[in-house]
Amino acid sequence: MQMGLEKLDIKTIRQVPTAFGEADILRVILTLPGVKSVGEGSTGLNVRGGSTDQNLILFNGTTIYNPSHLFGFFSAFNPDILQTVELYKSAIPAKYGGRLSSVLEIKTREGNKKKFSGSGGIGPLTSRVTFEGPIVKDKGAFIVSGRSSYSNWILKLLDDPKLRQSSASFYDVSAHLNYQLDDRNSVYATGYLSADKFRLAGDTSYQYTNRNASLKWQHNFSNKIYGVFTGAHSQYSYNIASDENPVNAARLRYGIKQTNLQADFSYFPSAKHTVEFGTSTLLYNISPGSQTPVGSASLVKADILPQEQALESALYASDRIDLSPRFSVALGLRYSLFNALGPRDVYRYAPGESRSEASIIDTVRYGARKVLATYHGPEYRVSARYSLTDNTSVKVSYNRTRQYIHQLTNTASVSPADTWKLSDSNIRPQVGDQFSVGYYHNFKSNTIETSVETYYKSIRDFVDFKSGATLILNHHIETDIVNAVGKAYGVEVMVKKTTGKINGWVSYTYSRSLVQVNGGTPAERINGGSYYPSNFDKPHDFTLISNYRVNRRLSASMNLTYSTGRPITLPLAKYYIGDVPRLYYSDRNAYRVPDFYRADVALNIEGNHKVKKTAHGSWTVGVYNVTGRKNAYSVYFKSQNGQIKGYKLSIFGQPIPTVTYNFKF
Repeated sequence: MQMGLEKLDIKTIRQVPTAFGEADILRVILTLPGVKSVGEGSTGLNVRGGSTDQNLILFNGTTIYNPSHLFGFFSAFNPDILQTVELYKSAIPAKYGGRLSSVLEIKTREGNKKKFSGSGGIGPLTSRVTFEGPIVKDKGAFIVSGRSSYSNWILKLLDDPKLRQSSASFYDVSAHLNYQLDDRNSVYATGYLSADKFRLAGDTSYQYTNRNASLKWQHNFSNKIYGVFTGAHSQYSYNIASDENPVNAARLRYGIKQTNLQADFSYFPSAKHTVEFGTSTLLYNISPGSQTPVGSASLVKADILPQEQALESALYASDRIDLSPRFSVALGLRYSLFNALGPRDVYRYAPGESRSEASIIDTVRYGARKVLATYHGPEYRVSARYSLTDNTSVKVSYNRTRQYIHQLTNTASVSPADTWKLSDSNIRPQVGDQFSVGYYHNFKSNTIETSVETYYKSIRDFVDFKSGATLILNHHIETDIVNAVGKAYGVEVMVKKTTGKINGWVSYTYSRSLVQVNGGTPAERINGGSYYPSNFDKPHDFTLISNYRVNRRLSASMNLTYSTGRPITLPLAKYYIGDVPRLYYSDRNAYRVPDFYRADVALNIEGNHKVKKTAHGSWTVGVYNVTGRKNAYSVYFKSQNGQIKGYKLSIFGQPIPTVTYNFKF
């Protein structure tokens, strides 16, 4: 019934070669049709033409705001604790809300209820370990995992003396408990903590953390209805300090917290009906930024942005109906309500004028818990499936989604220093509509799956930025924000072989992602109000993932990736006004970096499979970027001897060999 859904298990994830030898779920997700990133070293997901902030990433029910370590080189999730990963690209179920493009739901294993066991791995940059076992045999279990990096030794090998003074490290800890109280009641608890530290050339230091916790209670009311009650807390914060120059030494902090309660019910009135309904409420609390001086010699002035709060609530219901053995329909409705809360000062601007400090005509003060803006509306979910034969089906879907929170970033990729902004009186929520049609056919007893999906998506009121926008410590950020509309469309083709000695998948995606900013004044228009490619518009994308099992102890993997280069804006000329040099830029995103291509290989060598052996080990030997292609991540320019010269920046410009040892006991 579900279309636009991609499911991955940990076995599949482990088979895909990655840059540093460790299984990485976000890297594997990027090989799926309709999912892209702006380039290597970025774990931000662009799903069907959507921006990175339009993805809801859930880890056992808690929201993850930054899913990466080490500026995007590693995902934030230890692969040893994972059970399933599900990505909804369209026909998003009604119980999910708050994001426009996709839902990525990550679930951990429940742990071994029979006996104590463990696993882990040692690689060139990271090590990990996992322990699991019964709390009460056959009734409850725990699983705890930890991961840490030791990458500084690589920095010490670099030629640049400043880079040798740099440091980079991270760690994460995950824990999950489950216990069956009786035949009708079970409880689940999850905790997650991650921290990153990075210091560049002995000057600026970056620290950022995720803290997440959830508690679930599942109750079976009868054999036809059960409910899941969830309480969760998510928190992300960063701390950037620069102290090389005592006069300018300062510290920048940012934090976002959310606490949510949710009740979900499933009702099975008959074999032909599956009804789901529920409610949720979510409290946001954002500290938008604070700058404080470091040391007595610092001349930096303290600057603190006022906190933001909001309440987002929703009701939903959906029903899947089998109208006949071949025809099924799913109907859903979600109604969301958003209230921006005080205390806040809200600026009012002169109507018909471009927003700026000069056009402020009034300031309205809202007290604590006073509602300063309200947005609400329905979110529709409609999908249908018709089975042409036992092996062939056609599916269609339409969904409307609303998003009340926006990511503020002036970089193409996800950065730890990105901030989030709540909708308010001056910034409207985002609204998206997506139509999808798909054709599916399975061959050879369902061992080969083929699919073709096409979609059209329209988005309104997402944020873009004026040229030269200031996003950090801006007390009236709405003056640098413009409301944009967008459209995205594409075709995704996938062939997947799930079993046998040779398995894997091949996919091709043609897609476009276009943006239009056509405000009421010339200052609020970009490219004259015409549509232009988004930062992640990459029309062609081809991926091949292949695995070959030679025997029980030896297997080989390979993946090939090709995509169109991402759009960029280039300086075209230099001119002078009153002896002051200025640059003349092209239209926004009028050019592209060179096309992207990469090939990776890996060899997995397992130890013997003796049952009575105390520990079982395996080795993974791989080469990332076998051809050593210098894929351009970005293009930059330097003035040398009076001439402007352009250069390509590559993240991985040579083959990277890796060796990882994995063990179980």
